[in-house]
Amino acid sequence: MPQTILIVDDEKRLVSLVESYLIQEGYRVATAYNGREALTVADRENPDLIILDIMMPEMNGYDFMRIHRAEHDTPIIMLTAKVEDDDKVIGLELGADDYVVKPFKPRELMARVRNVLRRMGKSEPTGKTLKVADIVLDRDSREVLVGERSIDLTPPSLICSPPSWAPGPRLLAPRSARCNSRCAL
Repeated sequence: MPQTILIVDDEKRLVSLVESYLIQEGYRVATAYNGREALTVADRENPDLIILDIMMPEMNGYDFMRIHRAEHDTPIIMLTAKVEDDDKVIGLELGADDYVVKPFKPRELMARVRNVLRRMGKSEPTGKTLKVADIVLDRDSREVLVGERSIDLTPPSLICSPPSWAPGPRLLAPRSARCNSRCAL
């Protein structure tokens, strides 16, 4: 079962961007757009890691952390526009495991996610499935699901290269995380 990461930020476009990168990395994603909603989602989803903004309506990230930390030890990465040293110190003293300042590079955030999970002793995603919208590809079984419908593929029908950070052999397109049909090759 893939690890669940909760993204908490009031910027919907940013949430969507981070979500797409996390899904591509093999994580399951839950979202919330303020601290109060995040408390409910965190209790329901029991995430393996939380990516948390500070400045949000209804309840800010600091207040969320104080309440959440009273009952849970979920690792938290602060992702915020607050750049002052005092803000970083407060976040880290409240229990954040890492602190990333906006604007940020998505690849760096993904590396920090993997690093925090590794430090916490939580295994990384296997990366054996890719999901985009309602299409799911299982690399091992070479099964493709579109919604609930299974698509039969012959072994050479699909060649998938792993992401550049993944271990193992590179097939045809070493820097691509794309799957190519036989016709496209």
